[in-house]
Amino acid sequence: MNQATLHQLKVFEAAARHSSFTRAAEELFLTQPTVSMQIKQLTKSVGLPLFEQVGKRLFLTEAGRELFATCQQIFETIAQFEMKVADLKGLKQGQLKLSVITTAKYFIPRLLGAFCDLYPGIDISLKVSNHEGIVERMTANLDDVYIMSQVPEHLDVNYEPFLENPLVVLAPLNHPLAKEKNIPIQRLADEPFIMREPGSGTRRAIQTLFEKHEVVVKVKLELGSNEAIKQAIAGGLGISVLSRHTLLPEIGDLVILDVEEFPIKRDWFMVYPNGKQLSIVARTYCDYLLNAARPFAEKNSLLDVISEKQERVLTDA
Repeated sequence: MNQATLHQLKVFEAAARHSSFTRAAEELFLTQPTVSMQIKQLTKSVGLPLFEQVGKRLFLTEAGRELFATCQQIFETIAQFEMKVADLKGLKQGQLKLSVITTAKYFIPRLLGAFCDLYPGIDISLKVSNHEGIVERMTANLDDVYIMSQVPEHLDVNYEPFLENPLVVLAPLNHPLAKEKNIPIQRLADEPFIMREPGSGTRRAIQTLFEKHEVVVKVKLELGSNEAIKQAIAGGLGISVLSRHTLLPEIGDLVILDVEEFPIKRDWFMVYPNGKQLSIVARTYCDYLLNAARPFAEKNSLLDVISEKQERVLTDA
C-alpha cells in the first residue's frame, strides 16, 4: 500500500459506492479507461483483487470491502482536519455535503445562496433524492446533513425541525371544487388522483391519512416528479397532494382546495446519524438554517397569492 495514492483511493471509493466504473467516472469527471487503470494500479499495490464481476454486476471482494471502509474513515479524518485547520485560521471554509429530499429542492437552493454569500470559501455538494434514496445515503454516511420531511424510524439519528412543510390538495384553477369550502375528505374518492411514486415520503403521509378516514382514491397516474405532477394537474388529468413549497416561487394555474383534514401538518428536519461528528462547516450551516428559516417562510408566504387566485375563481363563476 506504500505506492497507493490518495487519488487512487478516491477513484476506488466512488467505484465501490456505485458498484460501477462508469458511474464513478461520471462523478469524478474522468474517462472510464482512467478509472479502470487507477483501480488496476491500486489492486496491484494491495496484492489482492478488490472487485469481482458476476454476470453484468460488480461486487466488492472481502479485501475490497475492507478497503472501502478504510477509505471512508480516511476521507472523514481528512475532512475533519481541514475543518479544524480552517477554524484555527479563523475562517469558515471547506466542504459541505448536503442530501435533500426531492421537494426540498424548491427552497434549499435559495437558502444556500445566502449562506454562500456569508461564507464564500465553502464548497457545497447538493444531492437530491426521494425518501428511500436519502435513507440509503444516510446509512452509507455519504453526507454531512440530510434535509427530510419524515425522520426514518428504523435508524438511530439526531434531528431538529426548522421549517413547516404543509401538504395541500392541488387542483386546476377552474376545478369545480375550487368554489367550495370545507370539502369532506371523502369527496376526493370521486376525483382522478395523481400520486407520487412508491418510496416517496409525501405518498406515505397521504396514504396514512386516507387509510385513517377509509378513503380510497382512484389513482390515474403515478409520477416521480413534483413538476410533472403540477403539469398533469394543470392539464386537467386529476388532483393531487403536494407540499406547499412545490408552489414556490408562484402558484401558476393551480389552486389549493379547502379540504377537511388538510393541510397535513409536517415539518422539515435537519437529520444526521447519531454518533456522527459534524464538521465545523456543517454545524455552521445548521445554525444558519435555524435562524434563516423563519424569515424565509414569512417572506415567501403563499397565503396572499392563493387567496387572490381563489377569489378570482369565485368572482368569475
